[in-house]
Amino acid sequence: MKLFQTILSLGLVVLGYCFAVADSVGSPAFVRVSPRNPAYFELSDGQPYIPIGLNMIAPPGKEGWPVMESWMSQLSNHGGNFIRVWLSNPYFEVEHAKSGAYDPEKARRIDQMLDAARKNGIRVKMCLEHFRHLGEGRQPWAAKPMHKLENGGPAKDIADFFNGAGSREQFQRKLDWFGARYRHESQVFGWELWNEINAVSGGDYMAWTAFMLPKLHRLFPSNLCLQSLGSFDTDRVRSNYLRLAVMPGNDVAQVHRYLDLGASLDVCKGPVDLLAADAVRELLRANPQKPVILAESGAVEPRHTGPFKLYAQDTNGMILHDVLFAPFFVGAAGPGHIWHWDAYVAKNNLWWHFRRFAQVVEGLDAPAERFAPEMLPHERLRVYALKGARTTMLWCRDSHNTWQTELADGKPPETIAAATINLPWKPAAGSKVRFYDPWENRWHNVVLSQPGLLKLPPFRRSLVVLLP
Repeated sequence: MKLFQTILSLGLVVLGYCFAVADSVGSPAFVRVSPRNPAYFELSDGQPYIPIGLNMIAPPGKEGWPVMESWMSQLSNHGGNFIRVWLSNPYFEVEHAKSGAYDPEKARRIDQMLDAARKNGIRVKMCLEHFRHLGEGRQPWAAKPMHKLENGGPAKDIADFFNGAGSREQFQRKLDWFGARYRHESQVFGWELWNEINAVSGGDYMAWTAFMLPKLHRLFPSNLCLQSLGSFDTDRVRSNYLRLAVMPGNDVAQVHRYLDLGASLDVCKGPVDLLAADAVRELLRANPQKPVILAESGAVEPRHTGPFKLYAQDTNGMILHDVLFAPFFVGAAGPGHIWHWDAYVAKNNLWWHFRRFAQVVEGLDAPAERFAPEMLPHERLRVYALKGARTTMLWCRDSHNTWQTELADGKPPETIAAATINLPWKPAAGSKVRFYDPWENRWHNVVLSQPGLLKLPPFRRSLVVLLP
């Protein structure tokens, strides 16, 4: 009996240790669309969740895992809790030797990445595929010739890959393989079928998406399931974006948009906050009744021929700042997620920007607020407002400061002094107001002296205001 009690005591100690470790490295709760308000996310335990992070597709090169792990640590240390990876990147790709054959050794790299995410409190959007052709296209990184019939695959061409019954069955087997391994993984934010599927060179990819989403939900009932399209830089993609935004089974209305001087839409060439806000509003107008996220953004050379050359001048991170703040303040479920994690964010050491956004939303229960976004008139500022049930938030952006003035022309941002805003809600005199300067990381509390008249402290580029 004494031996049994000793063994039992040791077992309880070990069990307690295991629970303590589980609590310290990650939550067992899953991310879901909030049943309280479908415009936002929460965890399955009811806690609100705002995905703060970026695209972090894979390590740099075959042996670059320590670098990616350090990026994840940097993000976590600065308030981030989200990344997106491509499971089809060569580093993670389990289907690399033969079409329909899946390598468990490669999957251990995915396990390692999820373990690091758990340790750092990061949820991961798992993008399953990204190829655009079967070898006949111009982009070698986007080719998957293994899927052609002559190479042992199921498809005679790319159209057959999406439309053919054999190819669809094989892709479902790949989903089954991932489902068996990761079905209960709460560190997964969601499963994304494809990266920018409208970039493929043939086949009815929208019908394929509508077919695959229910299969994805069956395999991952506790995870979000979603799809993505290419950059919203032309009117030609609008119909597909609006169709996908309301498609059953697509849990998140995602949009990709970049600063691109080669784009056909003029909004893509102007201030970054405007192009980001406009992309989110496009999907909100479609009334998707689901969260909207700016899932890829940043700046590129014309027609996506490389990272923006002026990134080298953006050592203060003004582009990243606008990508983070603008989407949320027009009604998105979170900040925007920038693309160039390596050539811009890591290279310029801009991780601190994620902490600045995280501070603004710390403790915020977004689903409970029932935010109504609007723009307040001002002669100098673009004043983005979120009127909530308990909290009203403003993001004031200097309209004279843009990527063109600061990065291309070398004109430093001006100090905005003695600016005032007439608030339409007329909060009473004596109301407490909190100002946050995200560039100086400084909070400033004041008491409203006149009903509805808000006097702003001096700031450069932007300022956040929290009102009761």
